[in-house]
Amino acid sequence: MIAETAAEPGTSPVQPTPPLRPTLPVNVDAGVVPAAGWRRLGGVRRLRLGGVQTAFSASLLLMGCTVLAQMFSLLRNKLVAHYFGADVETAAYFAGFQLPDMIYYLVIGGVASTAFVTILTRYRDAEDEAGGDRALSAILNVVFAGLLFACVLGFVFAPQYVAYFFAGFTPHEAALCVHMTRILMVTPLLHFAGGVFASRLLVRKIFITQAIAPVFYSGGIVVGLLLLHNRYGIDSMAIGAVAGAFFGPLLVNFIGARRVGLRWSPTWNPQHPAVREWLLISLPLMLGASLTTTDPWIRNKFISGDAADMSLLNYARQIFTAPMNALGPAAGIASLPFFAALWVKRDVAAFSAAVDRAVSRMIAVSLLLSGWMIGIAPLIIDILVRGGKFNGHDAAVTSGYFVLYTLGLFLWTSQNLYARAFYAASDTLTPMVSGTAVTLISIPLYRMLYLVDGSRGLVWAATLGMLLHTGALATLLHRKRMVSLAELEWPELGRALLAAVVSGAVLVGVTRLLPERRTLFVNLLAAMAETLVWVTLVFAVLRWTGSRLPDVVLRRKRTA
Repeated sequence: MIAETAAEPGTSPVQPTPPLRPTLPVNVDAGVVPAAGWRRLGGVRRLRLGGVQTAFSASLLLMGCTVLAQMFSLLRNKLVAHYFGADVETAAYFAGFQLPDMIYYLVIGGVASTAFVTILTRYRDAEDEAGGDRALSAILNVVFAGLLFACVLGFVFAPQYVAYFFAGFTPHEAALCVHMTRILMVTPLLHFAGGVFASRLLVRKIFITQAIAPVFYSGGIVVGLLLLHNRYGIDSMAIGAVAGAFFGPLLVNFIGARRVGLRWSPTWNPQHPAVREWLLISLPLMLGASLTTTDPWIRNKFISGDAADMSLLNYARQIFTAPMNALGPAAGIASLPFFAALWVKRDVAAFSAAVDRAVSRMIAVSLLLSGWMIGIAPLIIDILVRGGKFNGHDAAVTSGYFVLYTLGLFLWTSQNLYARAFYAASDTLTPMVSGTAVTLISIPLYRMLYLVDGSRGLVWAATLGMLLHTGALATLLHRKRMVSLAELEWPELGRALLAAVVSGAVLVGVTRLLPERRTLFVNLLAAMAETLVWVTLVFAVLRWTGSRLPDVVLRRKRTA
């Protein structure tokens, strides 16, 4: 679905604009930024919403709300599986998002807030709030018009698009996909406008609307399905997505921006310097392509001839996306202002250390979580999607795909932080070139592995492609002397990998001892019991090997 967090696309750094600059007093060593704007919006003291905002507390807020949004997404998958199973309607629903997503990413680069934060930060630093609002209005109005034109073209030519990208669809499946695509064609406009308004808050280190908007979006899809599925069938999901995009990304961010003084005006000024500046920042992202965005497009192109398997792959990918989004994009969004505060001081050593520390902890947590997810994968799939029209065979196949995706979780999450390191230095060109090159290399890899291993080969291709993508970003940062690979916490990563392997292997053995026919209650009880086993094993192995991770987590909890 369209979401800025899902748009992970980012040799001399050509900087089209000055790098992000701290607009409030910053203690870069501690990573602490006062968040005065919270007092206007209200907040929760435990997350420091009313006082001091740290990179950790911002990450905690975003991760917490992302988890809630992903819970709605998982509930949506459960309801879709129950009511529609893995049939042509489900395949058409999943495929219907592809063209709106593609338009969003190709026209504006998929990271609206990143470019706007860069521009608005400079106006705020110059204490020219009125000028910042004029710049925001000029960019919003001009780019929105271009995006509207692209969406109209998408609406008109949806049949031709579906015929090419989903050549394996039957005429009935293609007609359903076109119908779904046209309903969803308004969502890029809503997400883009919401991203613009969100940037007004992000420059003030205010993250609350960015955090809760996805909750409204995912919740809207669930509410639409529950209230309208008897009357509109699978269309209820698309209607809910449009409503969720309006009330979440658009309305929530607009209200938040108005409360901190935004004054939007319907001016038309394509010659405004900020419009050209925005284009210079965003053009590399428009022209580039990253596997984080293109993986479903490539995958669906190969598998469109089997609607059932296409649906099962999409279920597995979306369930995998829940923890991935709760970790990677949330941490990346929260880390960007703090990385930028270090970069603007030209303290390369501190910048490198901060990125390496964040990446090391992200990889460690991802590895540990992968052990848990792989160990109880059959339970997760049974709990989240099995039932109704989604039978045991469907669950078993989906579980296999889910395990394969989970093996690469640490790659999907850590690449977000490496990309944000480039964005903090206002370098969007390097990750664009790298991501595009990796994508082009990966396409024949998808084809080859699909011919060798069918649908499973597509998952392996995505994981191997993400390995190339993440490795390329890390290597480029190292070669540009921005972030040192040698400073990654390699011993800690080894300890986390050992804990993940031990705990995951034990859980796999325990799960295999469970009876094949299980009720939802038994699945929930088993999942909770095995989770306690996993926590105990992880903690024991980390303590035994001398890892600092338990102490870091416990200390953060005490100070959050």
